[in-house]
Amino acid sequence: MAANDIPFQTTDWENISITEHCGETGTAYWRTLNFGNLRIRRVDYSENYKADHWCQKGHIIYCLKGEMITELADGSLHKLSAGMSYQVSDNLSSHKTSSTNGVKLLIIDGEFLK
Repeated sequence: MAANDIPFQTTDWENISITEHCGETGTAYWRTLNFGNLRIRRVDYSENYKADHWCQKGHIIYCLKGEMITELADGSLHKLSAGMSYQVSDNLSSHKTSSTNGVKLLIIDGEFLK
């Protein structure tokens, strides 16, 4: 299904299968929907999660519960907590995420962020 051809539908995220992605420490649990080049994910980072790579991809991230810290390549740190979001296009800000107590996120990304 193409990103510009999505019929109305609801999503019960608890019924979407989980894939595990290990970080440097901790684990990210992804529940993913793909519509062509559009990806929508509900992502849960475990306690003491630290990404194992610098990410160049663009994202729209909305924090549902908990908090995380995003470090940019320039060394700046940005806290995201429940009710907050951040947005960035591809290749504009190299970023790396960590969470001490865990966090639940809604993440949207795809070619529209190039």
